[in-house]
Order: sequence, then C-alpha cells, then structure tokens
Amino acid sequence: MIAVSVENLTKVYPVPMRRQRVVAVKNLSLTVKEGEVYGLLGPNGSGKSTTLKVLLGLVTPTKGQAAIFGQDSREYRSRAEVGFLPENPYFYKFLTAEETLRFYGKICGIPARELAARIADLITLVGLEDARHRRVGGFSKGMLQRIGLAQALVQNPKLVVLDEPTAGVDPVGSRQIRDLILDLKKRGKTVLLTSHLLGQVQEVCDRVGIMARGEMVREGGLDELTAIERQTEFVVEDAPAGLREEIEKLVRESGARFVVARRPQRDLEGVFLESTTPKE
Repeated sequence: MIAVSVENLTKVYPVPMRRQRVVAVKNLSLTVKEGEVYGLLGPNGSGKSTTLKVLLGLVTPTKGQAAIFGQDSREYRSRAEVGFLPENPYFYKFLTAEETLRFYGKICGIPARELAARIADLITLVGLEDARHRRVGGFSKGMLQRIGLAQALVQNPKLVVLDEPTAGVDPVGSRQIRDLILDLKKRGKTVLLTSHLLGQVQEVCDRVGIMARGEMVREGGLDELTAIERQTEFVVEDAPAGLREEIEKLVRESGARFVVARRPQRDLEGVFLESTTPKE
C-alpha cells in the first residue's frame, strides 16, 4: 500500500509589495510505501519543508496534490494516522515528560486508562524513564527531541513525519534517535524524514529523494544511488596470489570461491553534492 503520494506538486509564494513570485516546489512527484523509511534531502531552500507542510495540510498547493493513505492531504481526516515532530518542537516548560504526553494524548482523545499505559510504554521506548517526572524546561536538546518523538507517537500513528529529528543533538543523542527510527521500522511504521546528516540517513533509510531548487533531482534506493556506474567490484575469498589479473576469467578456475560481484559504493554525501551543486 502507498502511504504517501505526491503528484506534480507545485507551490508558488507571492512576494508582498512586489510583482514577483517564489517557486518553492516545482512539479514534484514521489511515493512512500507503507512500512519503509524514506529520506527527503536537500540544501536549505530546496523545498523540503514546503513539501512537508503541504503533506500535513499546513499549506495549500498551487498545483498538484498530495495524499496520505489515499486521502487528500487537504482533508483533516488524512492526518488521523500521522505523527509529526517539527525541527524545533515547543513544549510547556513547566510540565514534566509524563504530563506532556498526557496533555497531547488528551488532545488526541485517547481514553485515560489507555493513555496511562501508552505513556509508560512511550517513555520506556524513548529512554526517558529516569526523567519522566522532570520538567521539560530542564531537558537537553537530545531529550527534547526524544520527548518530541514520543508525543508524535502518542496516538499510535501509521505514518511518522520527522523534520530534522537530530538537529542540534550531540552524537550520543543522535545515535539514540537513529535507533528509535530503526525500532519504528521494526514495528511496521512508515517514516518520512528530512535531514542534513547524510551518514545517519544512509543508516536508516530504505529510499532517498534529493531535492534542489524545488525539484526532485535524484531518487532511488541507497544501493542504487551510491553505486558507481560502469564499474564492478569483485570480492573473492581464499584467492591465491596473482589472481588480480584477469580476475573475471580466472576466479573459478583458480579454486577460489566467488563471493559477490557489485558496483563500488560511494557515500551518500558524494551523491548529494553531485546532485545539488549547480554545474558551471
């Protein structure tokens, strides 16, 4: 099943007091399958945040459409199965972690008895057992992101949208959030995220879309995007000396075991820079 569908999406913002327009997103199309982790990448101003806002019904598209589990994103019902963590979430500083989740759970209409059990599960999931009764005003950036992820999951959504979930988080906190995303995948959740930390994206995402200047410039699975074209890499086990020469012809004749043939890989950062840097 398709969790997210964006078709020919265009968003144009008029510039106040000027006869100008800014094209934030141009003819964008993408799909996210149910149960996969999809990373939407791009430099600042590439249209990532605008795309998320359209998908979440916060912005009306100029042209095209977006849908969540088959429902038009402009309809409020489409967001019933969506949990959202913005880049800079705001919480009431005088509330504790437990009170924060209870507040959002009540907004979602979750019955009190069910909510109490869910809060306990979520606090354990995000690793905040020791801080459940601490006020969030004293939380570190990493802890705020984790309680933010917990509130995004409070209504047990099928789709989780994360906007720069590790922004400003130290390496330990980033690793914890990465592990949480992998755990969400194991639980069958669909995750759509934006990030500038390409190494982490490479660790958690099934597919990636790279945007630049409002358009999708590259998209595909990580193996596909990071493979170096026109080259093949052989991995040979128990190879005798001299096997490098004419390896394709000699590997089986030599008695070595042929393990795998693949195209050499580059990291996602190289693909990103190649795709988003204007060519002279």
